[in-house]
Amino acid sequence: MHFTLADLVTDITYNACEAGAKLVELEVSESAPKNGGREFRFLVKDNGKGMTKEELKLALDPFVTDGIKHPNRKVGLGLPFLIQTTVMSGGGWDVQSEKGKGTTVTGWFDTGNIDTPPTGDLPGMFRTILTFNSDAEICIRRVAKLENGTEKEYEVCKSELVDALGDLENAGSLVLLDKYLWSLENEE
Repeated sequence: MHFTLADLVTDITYNACEAGAKLVELEVSESAPKNGGREFRFLVKDNGKGMTKEELKLALDPFVTDGIKHPNRKVGLGLPFLIQTTVMSGGGWDVQSEKGKGTTVTGWFDTGNIDTPPTGDLPGMFRTILTFNSDAEICIRRVAKLENGTEKEYEVCKSELVDALGDLENAGSLVLLDKYLWSLENEE
C-alpha cells in the first residue's frame, strides 16, 4: 500500500508517462469539508498506447505483469493498489482505456474514513510529476472547495514552466518551482 494518496497519484501518473503519451493530464480535486472529511478525487488521462479489454483485465490482476518494464518482477501492483485503497476507504475507482488512444484512471477517497491514507504533500507531488524524465507535456489542474465556501482553482503545464524557469533540473529553477507551487496551494 502507498504511504499517502500523493504517492498513489504519483505512481499512476508516472505509468501514464511511461505509456508513450505525448500529453498527460492530471486533475486533483477536493470537495468542501463535510462530516469530518472531504472527497479527494484524482483523474489521470493520457494519450499513450492504451490497452485492449483483455490487457486492461490483466492490468487489474495483481499477480500478472508483462515482465517488460520490470523484467525480474512477478507482480504488477499499481492499479490493484489503487483498487484496494479506494475500496478500503469508502471510495471508488474507474479505468477506461482504448488501444492506440490512451487511458484514463480515476480514483476517489473519503478523507474522513479511518482507512484512507493521509493526503500527503500536494505541492511536492506536483513538483515530482512536473519534473518526470519524460517528453510528455504534463498539465496539472487543481480544484478545491475551501471551508469558507470559496474555491481554489489553478492549472500549471510543464512547457509553460520550462519557458518561465528554464531547465527544471537546475537547482535554482527547482527552488522557484517549489515556491510557486507552494504559493498556489496555500493561498486562500
